[in-house]
Amino acid sequence: MDELLHYTVGLPEITLAPGDTVVREGEAGGGLWVLVSGVLEISKAGTSINSISKPGAAIGEISLLLDSPISATVTASTTCIVRHASDGRAFLMSDPAVMRAVARGLAERLHFVTTYLADLKNQYGDSPGLAMVSHVLGQLAHRQGPPAQPGSAREPHPDY
Repeated sequence: MDELLHYTVGLPEITLAPGDTVVREGEAGGGLWVLVSGVLEISKAGTSINSISKPGAAIGEISLLLDSPISATVTASTTCIVRHASDGRAFLMSDPAVMRAVARGLAERLHFVTTYLADLKNQYGDSPGLAMVSHVLGQLAHRQGPPAQPGSAREPHPDY
């Protein structure tokens, strides 16, 4: 992810105070933010799901790549500095190396999530609440074709 920092030198830097919102779940995307320093909190449907502290982490890239609304709310947990490309799509398309850096960051996150799910299955695979882990792992590993339609409040009856 540090690779992305290299490509964002020269973009406007914004200092965020603790509690400032970078992007809000459900809103229209368009921009791309890259963390320079600090800690950002990610939440979905009001529930904190992760934090980001790695310089070079991208925010808003999922919305740009999927042509969809922002998928999670991101707020500053500490004082943060982010670099901002207001036209994220143009920035991503400006250089294949930029797109590769974003793809690498997404691949790292996917690898982490699938490894975590596999660990859950190994530890708690016989628990009734985790019966769907094998199916989720299969979907993550082999999903090709049309964009995923996640099950959520927007789509209460997913086909998984």
